[in-house]
Amino acid sequence: MGYGVNLFLWTAAYTDKDEHLFPLVRNLGFDVVEIPLDLLDEIDVEKTKRVLEENGLRVTGCAVVGERRDLISDNAEIRQEAKEYFSRCLKMLSAWKGTVLCGPCYSTVGKLTGQSRTKEEWKRAVEGLKELAQVAEDCQVKIALEPLNRFETYFLNIAEDAVQLVEEVDSPWVGILLDTFHMNIEEKSLYKAIKQAGKHLFHVHTCENDRGTPGEGHVEWNEVFQALREINYQGDLVIESFVPGVKEIARAASIWRPLAPDSDYIARQGLEFLKNNWKR
Repeated sequence: MGYGVNLFLWTAAYTDKDEHLFPLVRNLGFDVVEIPLDLLDEIDVEKTKRVLEENGLRVTGCAVVGERRDLISDNAEIRQEAKEYFSRCLKMLSAWKGTVLCGPCYSTVGKLTGQSRTKEEWKRAVEGLKELAQVAEDCQVKIALEPLNRFETYFLNIAEDAVQLVEEVDSPWVGILLDTFHMNIEEKSLYKAIKQAGKHLFHVHTCENDRGTPGEGHVEWNEVFQALREINYQGDLVIESFVPGVKEIARAASIWRPLAPDSDYIARQGLEFLKNNWKR
């Protein structure tokens, strides 16, 4: 198992100008870097590959799912754009020997229709993910679907529904990402949610109840670690938090006040907490 950090702590969307962050991540003690994949045309794949290798970092990718990347849209053109975007992300990660593309790879973040998901939307998600599973297999990069809280999506909120979705997709290349922030809002038990995900759990995002530093809030971490051990979790633990200074992300995630002194503090203290508690 590796320890990682999402570059959202320092940037809203990774581009070539952010390569200086890789040495920082390495020096902070991480062995995995999670790259937000949004502005794909502003990323030099080979150059990024070289800097990753120079810093000895493994890589995962985080999908940034805007309105034209909606796999469950009733607009066929938008669904096609979504599949093309996710496919590009998978191929990019493959070039970097990445392991996972994670996030809400099914619907636009912040899209709320005022009603529950429909059978038609569920069907579109299954069909689209089946297609993407073939691309994932070709790239040897797994897709980890992330349930979000009810204020960010109506489509997938809890581990139980995520399990149903991945089992209908029925591919070893499509699984689940669980995020302690979203779980803290939606799940009745973090322990039970992780146990439900079981063999389908590919990836874990660690964050406090307030989106801040792991270990400084009221997330039930003992439950989290116990459940992960019991399912023999083999993926990475990745810190995903946000700061007001990254304005685009702060606006999207409603970060209106400082949650910590700075980004480096969240990364450094969060990593120390995760390592110490996992050992115990």
